[in-house]
Amino acid sequence: MSNSAASKITSRRLAWLEPSALQRARLTVVPRRRVQASRFPFVTLVSLILLGGVIGLLCFNTSMQQAAFTESRLEKQATTLAAQQQGLEMDLEKLRDPQHVAEAAQKQGMVIPGNVAMLHTDTGKVSGEPAPANADVTPPLWPSVRKPSFR
Repeated sequence: MSNSAASKITSRRLAWLEPSALQRARLTVVPRRRVQASRFPFVTLVSLILLGGVIGLLCFNTSMQQAAFTESRLEKQATTLAAQQQGLEMDLEKLRDPQHVAEAAQKQGMVIPGNVAMLHTDTGKVSGEPAPANADVTPPLWPSVRKPSFR
């Protein structure tokens, strides 16, 4: 190293030792600049989430109301059909009534036989005296009781 370079370094060191240089070199705390991030994206995100939730709840509520109306309509229809089925079963029981069947048979010209003969299938024998049926020996369907009305 040369003498001139060493003297420059020494003079710099001595320059730092001067009181005015020390005063200028004193470290101070610099306040940090606060950079505020934009609140718009956060507010937009929260607003969209809330709006989506409200719309979702409205759609859910609407679908539940539609299901309730459908259920009510189907229950009413089931009640009506059950009453109709019960009425039809009652009509069927009236048609199956032995008196009604006998009356329909008599209207078609059928008669009740006077003498009944039975054939025993295991022995092949006939018991009783078979005789042809005619309307003279057929007993009346409604003897002394007034005929009931079905309708």
